[in-house]
Order: sequence, then structure tokens, then C-alpha cells
Amino acid sequence: MTIIQLEYIIAVDTYKSFAEAAGKCFVSQPALSMQIKKIEEELGILIFDRSKKPVLTTDIGAQIIAQAREAVRQSYKIKEIVENERDEMGGELRVGIIPTLSPYLLPLFITKFLKKYPNVKLVIEELLSSDIIYKLNNDLIDLGILVTPINKKSLVEIPLFYESFMLYASKTHSFANRTKINVDELKLDDMWLLKEGHCFRTQVANFCADKSWENTGQLRFESGSLETLKRIVEHQSGYTLLPELATYGMEASKIRYLKSFNEPKPIREVSLVIHRSFMKKKLIDAFQEEILTNIPSTLKSKNKGKVINWV
Repeated sequence: MTIIQLEYIIAVDTYKSFAEAAGKCFVSQPALSMQIKKIEEELGILIFDRSKKPVLTTDIGAQIIAQAREAVRQSYKIKEIVENERDEMGGELRVGIIPTLSPYLLPLFITKFLKKYPNVKLVIEELLSSDIIYKLNNDLIDLGILVTPINKKSLVEIPLFYESFMLYASKTHSFANRTKINVDELKLDDMWLLKEGHCFRTQVANFCADKSWENTGQLRFESGSLETLKRIVEHQSGYTLLPELATYGMEASKIRYLKSFNEPKPIREVSLVIHRSFMKKKLIDAFQEEILTNIPSTLKSKNKGKVINWV
């Protein structure tokens, strides 16, 4: 069997569709199906149950595909060895980043990185943490930027920095005239939250003293954007929580809504996450260096505090 054939079965397993896998592999569906059939005949087993929609990978097929992924990764590393000998940095780097980081972290370094490495193509997706983990495990992205720890044996976490949580309270809330808040004062009932699926929502809920959320108010709104929650706080009531990076460069008129926490302050760990069989080491190292060079000095000097797990 060939590396190309292995790539075909990996694609079908990933996308659960022969048609979509063929499109991703830039080959016709009949050609892809024929090559997969050859592998199955050679091994004397069925890798996929074609009677199911979406296509179902058989138990033995799952074991074969796990080994196929490793074989393909190793074949790519041969190319990487050659590329690393070249002086010029180039290639494609596929990055997944969570929504509560992307609008605040990316502008700090992306332009500088692209100017420094003009032959690098960056493909960046804003994804939920669960999607980043899935894509890393299925070789659909090269690295993720998300909140850790996630404690997955298949992945390696490289801490970048620690950022504090800040409280953003409306002018009508009881917190409005205070500068410092205790974590144990937080309640979910008057807090605006991101919608289900966002790790930031779980992080916030994890350190609220009152875990109940009856939502007895007239309005219930859950957003996928911290910026939207900020606007609601400014024009409605209640409060929300923001990661520290989201407060940098904030307009002077908005600073009055910000409150910090008394010690021990809740802090989250932000990391680069890669697969244990990761490739593109040279590119990833350069990417990491550019982030660390351009983040605010207050984040560089921050010690690990009370880290809020999202799991």
C-alpha cells in the first residue's frame, strides 16, 4: 500500500464521506473508492461500512487508520528534514484559536510575523476548544492556541502566558462603585455568559460560589462574542467577565466598567497545543517566539496563580 492510499482512508475516516474525502484529496470519487477497495482486498478486511450514512469506520478499520495516521506523519517528517536544512522559512501553518483569544491576541503579532516570514502561508481558524482538539488529533491543523490544561495524552501543551480575569459591571449594578471584587461574591443569575460550548463559559462557572442559574429575569441572551456581552452590560444591566487581554487598549470611557479581583485572582493559562507527533517544528518555534515577543509585558511577568480549568 502507498502513502497516497493511506491518505485516502484517513480522509474518509475524517469526513465520514467518500465524496467529501475525494474533494479534499483533489481526486475523483471513483478513483478514491477504487484505491480504498484495493487496500481492503490486500488486507482481507473491510475498513468502512458503506451501508451507513455517514460512512462508519469498522473496529478493525479504526485500528488500521490510527496506524495509517502515524505512518503518514512519519513520511511528512522526511520532507521536513529536508526543508529544515534550507535557510528560508516557508510552507503552510494551519492554526486554530479560540474566540476569546483571537480578536485580542492575533493583532499583536500576526502582521509582524507575516512581514518577517513572507514565504509562510498562515491559515487561521477561529474554533471552539473541542474542535481544535479534534482537528489536532486528525491532522487538520498544525497547532492550537487555547486555554489549558486539557490533559489529552495525544497532545503536548506549551504554556505561553497567564492572564487574569476582569469583571465588567454595568453602572446600575451593586459592583459599580467598587474597584475590587471577591470571587466568592459572583453569582450566575446576574452574569452575562457566552453560549454553551465556549470553554470561557465553563471557566467562569467553575469559580462562581453559586452554581445555580435559575435565569428568572425577563431577558435571557447567550452570545458567542465577548464584545456583544460588553455592549449589553453597558446598555442594560448585570455584569460579565473578561480575560485580561480583552481589556488592553480599551477606550477611556469603558474603563469605568472594569473591576479587578482581590487576591487570589482567578487566572487562566494560555498555551500552544500540538500533537505529540507534531511536524513543522521550525515554523511553530518561530510562531511561538513572535507571540512571546509581542504580548504585553505584564503578561510576560505574570506568575501562575489560581488557574481555572475548563474541564
